Amino acid sequence: MTWLDRFPYALLVIFAIAFAVIPIGASHFVEKWRMLFDGTLRRPLDWFDLVMHTAPAALLVLKIIRDLTGGGK
Repeated sequence: MTWLDRFPYALLVIFAIAFAVIPIGASHFVEKWRMLFDGTLRRPLDWFDLVMHTAPAALLVLKIIRDLTGGGK
């Protein structure tokens, strides 16, 4: 996980925001999560979209948790 420790916060924040609102607003991101919770996320493309749009935010959260718990030092 040292690669994540070296990754700058600013870049992760930019990626997280950009991937959450691309394409055309946050509705696409929210739609994929809604599909997951409704059980209608079935097509491989939908799963790929969910992972692609969520990954930067998940990495940001993981980095924050590692820094707060001392795992990144």
